Order: sequence, then C-alpha cells, then structure tokens
Amino acid sequence: MPKIKTNKSASKRFKITGSGKIMRNRASVSHKNMKKRGRKLRELSIPQEVTHGDKKRVKRLLGKIK
Repeated sequence: MPKIKTNKSASKRFKITGSGKIMRNRASVSHKNMKKRGRKLRELSIPQEVTHGDKKRVKRLLGKIK
C-alpha cells in the first residue's frame, strides 16, 4: 500500500491543534480593508474551526486518515 501524499496547498491553509481541531483562516481580509471597520478586521483575523462536514475531507488532504 503506498503512502498518502500530503496536499501542499491544504497544509498551508489548515493547521491541526494539539487537541485535534482543524483550524482555518477566514476570508475577506486580504484586500479592500479601508472600508472595513477595525473590529470586523480583528474578528476576521481569529482562526475558526473547520465545519463538521468538511473535517473528513481536510484530514484526507493532510494525509491524516486513510
């Protein structure tokens, strides 16, 4: 059985915490920030957990599940 390769683009987008949560960065922070309020930008800078429906797919991309 060959090893599962890690998807490099996924490994840059997702991080697994020590407790096993898969965290992702939020969208809408890269440009057009002058019109957004500071509070909104601070909220968007906090990582968020991946939804339950996507966890299995992301784990497979990261090579953590068969």
